[in-house]
Amino acid sequence: MSKPKTSTTELISRKWHIFDASEESFGRMSTRIATLLRGKNKVSYLPYIDSGDHVVVINTDKVKYTGNKGLGKIYYSHSWYPGGLKEIVLGDLVKKDSTQIIKRAVYGMLPKNKLRDQMIKRLNIYTDNNHPYEGKFGK
Repeated sequence: MSKPKTSTTELISRKWHIFDASEESFGRMSTRIATLLRGKNKVSYLPYIDSGDHVVVINTDKVKYTGNKGLGKIYYSHSWYPGGLKEIVLGDLVKKDSTQIIKRAVYGMLPKNKLRDQMIKRLNIYTDNNHPYEGKFGK
């Protein structure tokens, strides 16, 4: 009986993708980014192997969101101490640190296992057009 071939870390080829946050709403863009980071777009996808690509997101200061999410969407964090609940509205988070919006959305869409930290390391987020990965993208 033949044994099926599984992709190992040596056989994985990683591509580079770039996203402009000013072109698309951040929810739709985040799902596409999570798919690329996970590697689900590849034929050789296996859920237990990290075979995803690198993703660069630019212009997060100009992120698009629909409806009244600027005032209605609230991000929560807790310090695990009594009274330690903090909340911030999406509009304020854009002003404070717009890279966190994309990172939080994509992080929540990745699988909740040991591979998630490896996948999120390949996500590079920048607030403007300047990034050090200019020659990595294949045209």
